[in-house]
Amino acid sequence: MSTQADPAHLLRQAGLRVTRPRLEVLAAVHRHPHAVTDEICAAARERLGTLSHQAVYDVLRALADAKLVRRIQPSGSVARYEARVGDNHHHLVCRVCGGIEDVDCAVGERPCLTASEDHGYLIDEAEVVFWGVCPGCLALDSASAVPWAPPATTHPSP
Repeated sequence: MSTQADPAHLLRQAGLRVTRPRLEVLAAVHRHPHAVTDEICAAARERLGTLSHQAVYDVLRALADAKLVRRIQPSGSVARYEARVGDNHHHLVCRVCGGIEDVDCAVGERPCLTASEDHGYLIDEAEVVFWGVCPGCLALDSASAVPWAPPATTHPSP
């Protein structure tokens, strides 16, 4: 979490009541970028003791609706959550292990919002996902002497 961002202040500023589950779930998302709900639940439980999965789902939904966290779901993956919101960044996803990394936009601020054809839409968000194989998975393949070959398609399988 940003050293300047007080979680309770962020919740209040977003119009949300400050509760221990909200504070702990928000903190868990900040500590574990791109985590799935089970990981966030486990991290929050470490500090709270008991916390139901349903409560975590409800808190994550409220935090995402308030734009305090971002929900991402690359094709073929379960939903993941991150606290990096309000900027124009993209993601790298490993086809082998599913690892995700943030990638800053190379062009500048919000260039992806200029579509080649907007069809009359007022565009306010764009998502870019780069697919490939992470260095760790590449190293495992080279250690086993089995060369990794890209899939026949450039799109992830559903």
